[in-house]
Order: sequence, then structure tokens, then C-alpha cells
Amino acid sequence: MKEIIIATKNKGKVKEFEALLTPLGYIVRSLLDYPNAIDVEETGTTFEENAILKADAIANTYQKLTIADDSGLAVDYLDGKPGVYSARYAGPEKDDIANINKVLKQLENVEKLEERSARFVCALALSIPGEKTKTVVGTCEGYISMMPIGENGFGYDPIFIVKGKEKTMACLTSEEKNEISHRAKALEKLKELIY
Repeated sequence: MKEIIIATKNKGKVKEFEALLTPLGYIVRSLLDYPNAIDVEETGTTFEENAILKADAIANTYQKLTIADDSGLAVDYLDGKPGVYSARYAGPEKDDIANINKVLKQLENVEKLEERSARFVCALALSIPGEKTKTVVGTCEGYISMMPIGENGFGYDPIFIVKGKEKTMACLTSEEKNEISHRAKALEKLKELIY
């Protein structure tokens, strides 16, 4: 079996990657398995730039196949914000509840669902030492709910109503989410690059 490093310490993301990559014959590692891993600063202005920065740094450090993602929420009414700042939208603490509350506060006077359109975006970078880094992008369209609903998932999942499902991402099972999520769509594209 081949080993692959997912350049994240986010247990929720690791779980999603394991569900999608283990059946392909990969042993999935994360930065949680490398306690002394460097902390790569996300200085890019796009999801793709940040994913490349992380993938290249980790792949070059450990000389192993590495996937990094940068993902987040883009709300049309907020001109694409929180965007690349999704994890730390309400501050450097990366507090999911504070981030959700900030988005809901900014949309409190927007009552029509169609005006609350948004998407989850996931850029994945595949870095193989000595080769050019490749990227793919996946999106999941939806709307921002008026309040958090659901217990599953992480991040903005409780306020993201999936288009066509009419319930939030946090109300989906992990199996349902893995079929339609932005990360699943990006990973589906990435599978073609891995083979």
C-alpha cells in the first residue's frame, strides 16, 4: 500500500480523506502523525495558491506524496467572503461557532433565500517530490440558512443548505456528504491524477 500525507491537522478533513482514499489502497497520514511538522503560512490570495504552498512544503520536507487542500465558504452577498479566510473569519482562534455567527450577523437583513446563495469551494494540490504540482477544484452550491441546523460535520456545515437537498450539510450523514461535497468532487477529479 502507498502512503499519502494529507497536509492538515483538521480531524474532520482527515476523516473525509480517509473515507475516500483508503478504498483506493492508500495509507492516509496527516500532520497529526508528524508532530514536528512545519506550520505553513497561508499567504495565497486564492484557495489554489494556499493548497500549493502547503502541499509543496510538506512533500519537500518528508519526500512523500502529499495532498493539501484549501477550502472554505464563498457567500455571493458578501462578495465571496469569507473565502480564503474561512477558518479564521472571526479571528485567529479558528472558532467554528464564532465564524458561523459572524456570517449570520452579516446576512441578518437578507431574508430571501436566493439572495443568500453561497458555495463551498475546495482546491486540492497534489505534490509529488520532483514533479510539477497539480491542482483541481470542486464546488458544492447552496444557500446560507437563517440559523445553524444539524449536528454532523464541522465548520460552516450547520448553516449551509445544500442545493437540491433542502437541508444543511450538518444534517447529512457522512456517506451522503461524501457523495456531494466540494471535497468529494475535487477528490474525484484528483483520482485521475493519482493513477
